[in-house]
Amino acid sequence: MAALDTVKARRTTHRWARLVHVYTSMVALLVVLFFGLTGLTLNHPNWTFGDETSTTSESGTFPFETTSNGAVDFLSMAEFVRSEYDVKGTVDSYQATDTEGSISFKDPGYSADLFFSVEDGTYDITIEQQGFLAVMNDLHKGRNSGSTWAWLIDVSAIFLVVISVTGLAMQFFLRKRRRSALVTAAVGAVVVVVLAVLTLA
Repeated sequence: MAALDTVKARRTTHRWARLVHVYTSMVALLVVLFFGLTGLTLNHPNWTFGDETSTTSESGTFPFETTSNGAVDFLSMAEFVRSEYDVKGTVDSYQATDTEGSISFKDPGYSADLFFSVEDGTYDITIEQQGFLAVMNDLHKGRNSGSTWAWLIDVSAIFLVVISVTGLAMQFFLRKRRRSALVTAAVGAVVVVVLAVLTLA
C-alpha cells in the first residue's frame, strides 16, 4: 500500500512539475527571449547595427525668476525644459550653489543635463538620445527604468527560477534519462564554476 502511495505521489509531483514548467515557460517566453537577446548585445557593445547617438544642445534664459522665497525653484525650471524641449525621463539629480546649478534627467538610453545661472537665469541644456539597442540594453540592466520595470525584472527572475527548478524536478521522474540529465547538469555547473574562478582570478 505504501509503495502504491509513493508511486501515486511521484506521478502527481511529476504532473504538477510539468504543468508549472510548461505554462511558466509560455508566460515567460517573451521575457526570456528579450533578456537572452539583450544579454548578447550587452556582451558585444560593438554590435551597433547602425545605432547612433543623437546629441542636441540649446541655450536660453528662463522667463521667470530662478529663486522663489529664497530657494532655487528647481520644479519650475524642470517643467519649463520639459515643455520647451520635450525633455523626458525622471530627475536623477539636482544641485545648486549661490551662483549656478544643474538638473539631470535620465531614462533608458536617454539623458538631459541642464546647467543654469542662479543670478541671471541663463541656461544651457544638452540632450542625448541613444539608439534602439542602447535603450534595450539599459532596460536589460534596469538602468533609469523606474519601479514598474524593476518589478518586471523581479517577476522575470522568479519565473526563470521556477522554470529551472521544475525542469530539474521533472528529470528525477524520468528513469531512462535521469542519470544522463543529472550528469549533464553537473558538468554544466562545474564549467560555470571553473569559468567564474578563472574570471575572478
